Amino acid sequence: MILSRRTRWQAGWLSSLLAASLTVAATIETRADKIDPTETSEPVADYPIKPVPFNEVTVTSDFWRPRLVTQRGVLVPFAFERTESGVAHLQAAADFLAGKEVEGHRPHRFIDSDLYKVMEGAAYLLQLQPDPELEAKIDDIADVIVAAQHENGYLYPSHTTGVGSSKNMMGDAPYEFVVHSHELYNVGHMYEAAIAYYQATGKDKLLRVAERSAQHINQVFFAGDPNYNDGQPIEQAPGHQEIELALVKLYRVTGKKLYLDMARRFLDIRGVTYVPDGEGVMAPTYAQQHAPVARQREAVGHAVRATYLYSAMADVGTLTGRTDYKQALERIWGNIVDTRMHITGGLGAVHGIEGFGPKYLLPNKDAFNETCAAVGNVLFNYRMFLLNKDAKYLDVAEVALLNNVLAAVNLEGNRFFYVNPLEADGKYPFNHGTPGRAPWFGTACCPSNMARLLPQVPGMTYAHSGDDLYVTFYAASRTAVALDSAEVAIQQHTNYPNDGTIDLQISPDDPARFRLMLRIPTWTGHQFVPGDLYRYTDENAGEFQLTVNSEPVAAKLENGFAVIDRTWKAGDQINLRLPMPLRTSECNSAVEENRGRVAFTRGPFVLCAEEVDNGGATQRFYVESKSSTASIEISEAQFEMKSFIQATVPAKAVTEDWGVDEAQIVLTPYYAWNNRGVGSMTVWFPTHRGLAVFDPSALPEESVFSRITASHTYEQDTISAVGDNHEPRWSTGKKVARWSSRPQTGTTQWVEGQLSEPRTIRSIGLYWFQDQEDVRVPAEWSLEVHQDGEWRPFELYVTDEYGVRVNQYNVVHPAKPLTCDAIRVVMSPQEESCVGILEMDVTFEE
Repeated sequence: MILSRRTRWQAGWLSSLLAASLTVAATIETRADKIDPTETSEPVADYPIKPVPFNEVTVTSDFWRPRLVTQRGVLVPFAFERTESGVAHLQAAADFLAGKEVEGHRPHRFIDSDLYKVMEGAAYLLQLQPDPELEAKIDDIADVIVAAQHENGYLYPSHTTGVGSSKNMMGDAPYEFVVHSHELYNVGHMYEAAIAYYQATGKDKLLRVAERSAQHINQVFFAGDPNYNDGQPIEQAPGHQEIELALVKLYRVTGKKLYLDMARRFLDIRGVTYVPDGEGVMAPTYAQQHAPVARQREAVGHAVRATYLYSAMADVGTLTGRTDYKQALERIWGNIVDTRMHITGGLGAVHGIEGFGPKYLLPNKDAFNETCAAVGNVLFNYRMFLLNKDAKYLDVAEVALLNNVLAAVNLEGNRFFYVNPLEADGKYPFNHGTPGRAPWFGTACCPSNMARLLPQVPGMTYAHSGDDLYVTFYAASRTAVALDSAEVAIQQHTNYPNDGTIDLQISPDDPARFRLMLRIPTWTGHQFVPGDLYRYTDENAGEFQLTVNSEPVAAKLENGFAVIDRTWKAGDQINLRLPMPLRTSECNSAVEENRGRVAFTRGPFVLCAEEVDNGGATQRFYVESKSSTASIEISEAQFEMKSFIQATVPAKAVTEDWGVDEAQIVLTPYYAWNNRGVGSMTVWFPTHRGLAVFDPSALPEESVFSRITASHTYEQDTISAVGDNHEPRWSTGKKVARWSSRPQTGTTQWVEGQLSEPRTIRSIGLYWFQDQEDVRVPAEWSLEVHQDGEWRPFELYVTDEYGVRVNQYNVVHPAKPLTCDAIRVVMSPQEESCVGILEMDVTFEE
């Protein structure tokens, strides 16, 4: 009997590994030049600036501390609950390896990676504060991971149980399709969780799993293993970068040179040993495989993968002395801030590839801006600061963090954005099928990334190099820093980022001379964020003010830092005042979407208008002057024990009859939008009447209908969807506006479309809306037409039927020539279900 490749792999390779009793660490060969996996070494170099670890910074900020409390009390427990499917996925592999029968195991490429990220975030919380219950939970999950790993170090449940295949982009055998299987991506996140947990508790159970996995991967990819790829080294970089970052961390915590060498090898072979030649997700640029990394010049492809790649290049290049990496990163960074970054710090504007489009393609309503890409933007830019000692990178990181990243989770910590547009009409389901935040996602990388990033924010507040003490982010906090000349305690008192006054106290253990470096953000000058995309149009710039012990100081500026070089003594007081007026920005004219528009910012915050504050659609406003900010009012809004700053600016608004009213726009920080209900939102405001729209959900002029009504319309849907000419691709309704009868179930519903004049019907097609919740195709439906002042039944052509097929139009034709001025669809829902329509396509006889 001839066995299939999958069967041969399971029967031979798997059975031999189940019988193995020796660990890989005792026998592993590493790569061609035989690096000893136990060999340790010091790095050739390291970042010239060392950040103060997050667990050594005590945060007292009224802005950040409540978020850390929410992180511990809500977000992480909620995320653990939502990633129980990841535990079950791993348990299936553990049961299989234990010889138990496994039934109903569904293949998944990356569900366990979401769990690992939540574990990493939980471990960071343990470093901030002991929590026996949380620690015990991670211990229990760690036991499952240990049991799910093969003796040789392989860890990927779908292949372990045999359910993974080429049909679901996993390949028919391990590592056969690493361009999309996520095998290396998953274990990379596991390494980071293992390291964080080891550092929090001293427990090395997961760390041993990580090392066994890394040594196994080194053998398979760089030395050759007879059980994989016919014994030949795979020598292919993973499709989704992550393991490179994790290997650097593994090197730092163990000191073993093998892991740094592996990270470098994965970077060096990208775009060299394997270059896909397809389109979309198989395009060479999608995973940055179009060229060797050191020769890349522009940000291309999937934005999350790109920022993870750039972060790894910064780490590896620094630790190995690779100046060509640094040169490439500086080119790419300039390309991003000059041509491809939204004002919110969002990256990856294009749907489909979730990535970078052509230069200056920065849509507002249709922007993708995945949350994970904003997280990656923070990580990349912080590393660029550590590498270059330049505050401009911190300015980008801060904008991305305070706007795009924070917007991705609601103030309660239990609902999330995957997609982060800069405009919304309150109807279009931009966020994976909903017009607002969702409690979770099938692809849950974004909520789990939030779980691991936010606890690390305090570690971006202070840094040092020799006798230079850097204050990099402003937040009420305290820490101690070991400079070359002294141990220095430093404390901040501030309401930043809501207020620009920062008071610091410096207390060296003995009087000592050193330089205090205070970041002066880009937004205090002539533009909101570095790069060539955005600049202020107003004249509201003010100079920062600086005093030491109440005496004014004329500090020099060095790479974006105000430098105070003096001999310091305990109790010295520094006061920094950063001007925070409301500012107006315009966009580079090459960005078509923002021509004739302005955006408002205050300090590091991008501001937006929400429907809840403005009595209707925010798209109806326009601001005639690009520079006037007269009559601005700054106030504080309260929402469920949370507060945020708001501003009010004068504007004009178009009316339903195309008149114009004097108006006021209430502006809210972008991070706080969609916390008080679903509605319209605008960041970029027209500067003339022609771009203002009274109702962004109204029927387009080219619609065949002049008016559409319904028996009932769900408040988060729009009846205009039925005739808006937006072609659906799937019946799930995740990419187009939709009409539904939610929450009404079991009730007959109707939709009527009025034609502008009597027309002769050729065909009518209905594209049904059916999601995975309560909206289903109707049990039955029929058509009526309006003729001569009354409604009459639509007579079907003899071979037609009222179909309910999904993912296509259900088309019917009249039995005889038919002229009417209106069409009615009558629908009877299935039991305990609602009904919905994505589009009605009507064609006419010429």
